[in-house]
Amino acid sequence: MPALKDIATQLRRDIVRMVHGVSSGHPGGSLGCADYFTALYFKVMKFNPVFDMDARGEDVFVLSNGHISPVYYSTLARAGYFYIKELATFRKLNTRLQGHPTTHEHLPGVRIASGSLGQGMSVAIGAALAKKLNNDTNLVFSLHGDGELQEGQIWEAVLFAAHNKVDNLISTIDWNGQQIDGPTKKVMDLGDLAVKFAAFGWEVVNLEKGNDVDEVVAALEKAKSLTGKGKPIVILMKTAMGKGVDFMEGSHEWHGIAPNDEQLKKALEQLPETLGDY
Repeated sequence: MPALKDIATQLRRDIVRMVHGVSSGHPGGSLGCADYFTALYFKVMKFNPVFDMDARGEDVFVLSNGHISPVYYSTLARAGYFYIKELATFRKLNTRLQGHPTTHEHLPGVRIASGSLGQGMSVAIGAALAKKLNNDTNLVFSLHGDGELQEGQIWEAVLFAAHNKVDNLISTIDWNGQQIDGPTKKVMDLGDLAVKFAAFGWEVVNLEKGNDVDEVVAALEKAKSLTGKGKPIVILMKTAMGKGVDFMEGSHEWHGIAPNDEQLKKALEQLPETLGDY
């Protein structure tokens, strides 16, 4: 197994190449979450790349903020769900790698169509409850953008999960402070998320270094140790949008635009090839 940091670097390299290839996509959040996906899929989560939608006897991941599909697709390919060369078809005509994940394309690893923000928490809770009904002791993980928390459905689901003691769910918030229209503090301030989730009855794990893959692994392992104790768990993960590419870091402007040829060259100079390009 390659070093986790090398995997994260290759995911980032895949991301910028994919969005550049079609001059379309969402690199900012994808780059910021590369360490999370690396930690989850290559260290923490139990899964079988021979895809089974029912996922009995394995963990489940639900991507709620579906616009960061580049990092999701790169991860799934690198984890063995489908051939890496298929990443070259991202957002192209008749591809299985749509701009937002879909299920009718039958891409291995994708369990829900996502991109309509706010819905993933509800789906993840349903998956977690199904595991309880099936006496399946595996876990459900979900990922959400911080701007997504401005959706009311999230908080209805948060209430439901606590009330129903959905304690086999670990949700992570990508808390980068940026969304498509600007900083979250200017668009709609999220306030103190730790206090909010605790007040709603969740167990809170704070992760200040969400772009340090070892710290992400530690946070996920801590969250796993808290499962089965009557409360859902949330990881509040601080990241930098565009992490790994200096001219993209921390800027909402890279939420949904692709680098041009010159910018791609600069980005790839900062992201050395580690696992082999597609």
